[in-house]
Amino acid sequence: MRKHYLFILLCVFTLLINCSGNDDSPLTSENTAATTVETGKLSGKVMSQNGTKPIGGASVFTFDDKYKIYYTTSDADGKFILEAPVGNHTIYIQTGNGSNFRTEISATVKNNETLNLDVSQTKLNQVAKIAYVKGTYDKIEDIIQTLGYTATEITNNDLANLTTIAQYDIIFLNCGSRSSYSSNPALFATIDTNLATFVANGGSIYASDWDVAYLVGGATNTNNCSLAGGFVPDTKLCSKNIGTSGMVAATVNNAGLTTALGFNTLTIDFDLSAWQKIINYDPAYWEVLVKETSTNDALMIRTNHFTATGTTTIPIGNAPTTTFVTVCITLSGNIQISLSVPQALVPYLVALGATVGSCSGSSTSGYIYYTTFHNHASGNIGNAGVILQYVILNL
Repeated sequence: MRKHYLFILLCVFTLLINCSGNDDSPLTSENTAATTVETGKLSGKVMSQNGTKPIGGASVFTFDDKYKIYYTTSDADGKFILEAPVGNHTIYIQTGNGSNFRTEISATVKNNETLNLDVSQTKLNQVAKIAYVKGTYDKIEDIIQTLGYTATEITNNDLANLTTIAQYDIIFLNCGSRSSYSSNPALFATIDTNLATFVANGGSIYASDWDVAYLVGGATNTNNCSLAGGFVPDTKLCSKNIGTSGMVAATVNNAGLTTALGFNTLTIDFDLSAWQKIINYDPAYWEVLVKETSTNDALMIRTNHFTATGTTTIPIGNAPTTTFVTVCITLSGNIQISLSVPQALVPYLVALGATVGSCSGSSTSGYIYYTTFHNHASGNIGNAGVILQYVILNL
C-alpha cells in the first residue's frame, strides 16, 4: 500500500513538471518573436521636379502594418536614409505639410539591405495650383520655373474676383504689384477682403518688400503704422518704408530652415534706395525665420494663425478633390510634425494619438510669408535665393 501511494505521488510530480515545461517554452518563443522587427533602409536624393535642384528639409516617411511611422528628413544636398520595416510600402516625400508638394513611391524593403532609389523616383511633384501677380521689381515666377514648377500670371483685377483666386492654392505677390492702388482704391478694398477669405480658408500667400501693403494697408508701400486697407490686424504687424540700401548680414532663426539650407548666416543685398522695415510684430502670431544679425530686426516672417470673422467659407485650390488630409503626428522626443496622408489612414493614426490639422496655428488658416528683401532670380540677392526656394516649397 505504501509503495502504491509513493508511486502515485511520483506520477503527479512528474506530470506537474511536464505541464510546466510545455507552457513556458512557446510563451518565451512568442514574446521574442513579437519584439523583433526586421528592417532595411532606403536611400535617395530629393530633387525638384525638373531634376536640377536638390531639396533639403523634405519629410520622408512610411508606416508599418500597425501604422507606426518611420520618418527622416533630407539634408541640404537632398540626401536621406530612411530605416523602414521589411515588406512592401508606400514611401512619402513632402515639403511643408505636404498639401502642395509631395511624391509617393512604392518600394520593397528587405532585411538588413539598403535600397537605393533612383532620382527619377524622388522628384518632388507639384500638387498645388500656383498663381503670381507681376511686380515692378521682383520675379518670383523665375525662381519657380528654375525648380521646374509652373505658375499662372494673374492681375489685380483677378484678385478682386474671389471665384478666380479660389482656383489656386498659393498666390505670390511680387514687390510693386500694388502700384495702381491710388487710381482705384475701391478695387483694392475688394482685394483685401478676398485675400482674407482666401487665407482663412487655407490658401497661402507670399509677399515681398513693398507688397506688405496687401497685408497691412497702404498704396505701393506703407509709410506708417495702422494705415487703411490690408487684412492682417494692425496689432499684429507694422512695417515702414524707411530701410536703406546696402548689404545686410543676416541669421537664419529657424532650425528646420537651417537644416534645409545647410547654413545659418547669409548676406542679403537690399538693392533699392528705400525698402520696408518691420517696426514691430506680434511674436505669438508671427515666426521669425531670418533676422538681421546686428539688430535682431525681423527680415522674413511667416504665420498660419490668421483668422477672420464674417468671411465666406469657400473651398480653395485642390481642396475639393484631394484624397489627402493634413495630420499632426508626435515623434519620439515630443517632436511634432504636420504631414499629409491618404484619407484612409486617418482613423488609424488618430487612434495612435495623431490629430487632424496642422500642429500649430489656426485649424483652417493657410500660410502668410513676408520677406523684406527681394526675390528676383537674376538680381544680386546673394544666397537668399535658396531661402526663397524654401519659401516656394513650404507654402
